[in-house]
Amino acid sequence: MIYIVRFLKFLTSFILATLVAGLGVAATYAVKWGRELPDYRELDNLTRSLGSETRIFARDNTPLGALIPRVGDQAISRTIVTLDEITPFMTAALISNEDRRFFEHYGLDPYGLGRQVQRVARGDSVQGGSTLTNQLVKNTLLLDEYQQARTPDRKFKEWILSVQVERSFTKSEILQNYLNTIYWGDGGPVELYGIYSAAQAYFRTTPKNLTLAQSAYLTTLVPNAGRYFRYQEVRPLMRVLLTRMVEDGWITQAQMDAAWREKLQPRGWRISYDASGNVTRADLVDETQKELKAVVTTRAPHFTRQVEQELVRRFGRDAVYGSGGLRVYTTLDPKVQTAVETASREASGLPPGATLGATIINPYTGEVLGMIGQKLRGTEPPADWNNAAQGQRQIGSTIKPLLYTTALSTGLDQTHREEDRPVSFPCTGCKNGVYEPKNFEGATTYRDMTIREALDRSLNLVTVRLADRIGLQTFFGKIRQLDLQTNDGTGLAAALGAVETTPVKMAAAYAPFVNGGLYREPRYITRVTDARGAVLYDVNSEPLRPRRVWTPQIAWLGLDMIRGVVNDLSERQGGLASRAKFGEWPVAGKTGTSNGPKDFWFVGTTPLYTGAVWVGRQQGGEMPTYYYSGYVNAPIWRRMMELAHEGQVMRQFSEPPGIQYVDAPDQQFLPEVKVAVLDRNYRDAANTDVQSDAPPPVQYRETTFRPADDPDTLMVSLDRTTNRLATEFTPPENIVQRRVQLEDLPGYAPDESPVPLKDETPDPAALKAARGQSGAAQGVPAPATR
Repeated sequence: MIYIVRFLKFLTSFILATLVAGLGVAATYAVKWGRELPDYRELDNLTRSLGSETRIFARDNTPLGALIPRVGDQAISRTIVTLDEITPFMTAALISNEDRRFFEHYGLDPYGLGRQVQRVARGDSVQGGSTLTNQLVKNTLLLDEYQQARTPDRKFKEWILSVQVERSFTKSEILQNYLNTIYWGDGGPVELYGIYSAAQAYFRTTPKNLTLAQSAYLTTLVPNAGRYFRYQEVRPLMRVLLTRMVEDGWITQAQMDAAWREKLQPRGWRISYDASGNVTRADLVDETQKELKAVVTTRAPHFTRQVEQELVRRFGRDAVYGSGGLRVYTTLDPKVQTAVETASREASGLPPGATLGATIINPYTGEVLGMIGQKLRGTEPPADWNNAAQGQRQIGSTIKPLLYTTALSTGLDQTHREEDRPVSFPCTGCKNGVYEPKNFEGATTYRDMTIREALDRSLNLVTVRLADRIGLQTFFGKIRQLDLQTNDGTGLAAALGAVETTPVKMAAAYAPFVNGGLYREPRYITRVTDARGAVLYDVNSEPLRPRRVWTPQIAWLGLDMIRGVVNDLSERQGGLASRAKFGEWPVAGKTGTSNGPKDFWFVGTTPLYTGAVWVGRQQGGEMPTYYYSGYVNAPIWRRMMELAHEGQVMRQFSEPPGIQYVDAPDQQFLPEVKVAVLDRNYRDAANTDVQSDAPPPVQYRETTFRPADDPDTLMVSLDRTTNRLATEFTPPENIVQRRVQLEDLPGYAPDESPVPLKDETPDPAALKAARGQSGAAQGVPAPATR
């Protein structure tokens, strides 16, 4: 008996010790696991950070499309919605199917756990038992752990976090988060997460508009999205679910019967039913019908991709594709976008095999209002490549107004004359060591002319002489301010358009003509918020300072010149851009054609909008020589502009102070044309300095190069504001050195001064010591361009 008592004491002590030890171990692990628990208060943030679509809107808040987030290499289609945006049928079906005691438990369902204990005791496999809260915790707070190998502590963490979540969030918040995180299957290029993506993929509707039958169908896919491929298996599960919903009081029997008889057609399936709702035939005809694109765009795909690139540059790829959920408000004007698309679709005079790129911007803000990167053909979706913003193409003669305006900013005016005669330039990289530009089709007038007329006719010989006069570095410095990149080795060919850029950048480069001389980088975004509405970027809070390129007066002079290109000459007189005119709106612009010809251009502006149109072959290559940019591009530009201007109050260009008008000197060629010049009181507006490292200006005669020691030339001091000989009244900062022909010297006499007599001309021999060294601008060959 004594031994039995001792044994019982020992056994009791052993059991107690084991329990204490077990409790100690359990407490240790509990403390350890408790320290490893994620912060349950981050549930809302995690729900959003798991990836949701970045939605893009036009300036009037109409949707343009969405950018799909990525988790690793997988695109995730998910858009956050609130419970108010989900039909009650969906939430009711989910609760009846997944967690019938959802509103009665606090994260853990004792009845569900008891049923699982019984199944284990019987040797059955474990099924179900998890509450909606458990599943939400697994899909958010413990997502990383559930994607790795199974560990004993996961269930403990899940239970603790579920209780914490239930204490801190309402049942509605838990339901909303759950519905936004459920996996609903393969959507082709993307994985489907959340009720919004499921409704879109399977029924092309919104969660708010799901029917009872559709809600029941989607709910049966929650445990196993692969059931989509087995509709005959899904159908009885739907009946069980609908019956449960009646039992739970969510719907009536009549609603159940109506839902059962609904002829449900998930995307990709063709299903036949009898009058009672039974399936008579079900065929999976095309599973790709439920696929969603990785970039879902309702319109303006080329513009949307530019927005995408800007978002990545500003916020990083992770913010755009990883967490997503941004709301992006853009500069796109739907009316202007429609105008550009219509002009592209209607364009019928393109060379064979050619496409196009076109854009319209607001010249006063730099906002891109409309863009199309391809020729649109009927209802076919355009190719991905965006010729308006991606294609770097030679710009031809559209660069000339920038050169001529730079010349005006150094003190010349539109009445300045240059020779339209053949000329050659020493060039180490050119054939025979000589660069010999030619006019378009080789036509040459063999006379002096004003630069106004030369630009009207787009004469290359006058243009290269003008570029040489002001110096290439002066010109390059100016166009770099307009974000046009040059290669100094290009030489004088750059003055004829041997520079590559895009239509968007060319439109931005012309905007200073109309806005008073300010360059603004093209922009696509005005405001960005996160999914909660917190502002991440607002252009009004972070305004970009424009860059002053021209004074308002010089910008006006340049505008006056390109107005002349459109209006001075009729088409029969050789006018290059008269086809760009529409209605009563003032129009200014310039055509351009690159070598080959390969690239056709028109860039122009009205007081309201600035736009550019490029036409060419996608992969490059020459086009027929009988096509001209004035015939091809100008009508496309006109069409998109006239549509964009419909309903707008007509206005005129805004002229700054300090402008006067004089008769064009060549009245026989430009009858009744008056040209803008600077008022003498505003001569300081011509404030561009010729750069010191520029080659000294060189005068040429016929095709003979004039060296520095040519006895027929003379280095003189000119007043940059008048292009005449400097006097004692000329401010030192306005004096520039120029080499002129002795026989032309009388034409440089100061204003209101007597013209020097022939015998008053200085003896060339006596002036040899004063002659400076002349340099020759280098260049690579460039074609005649218009």
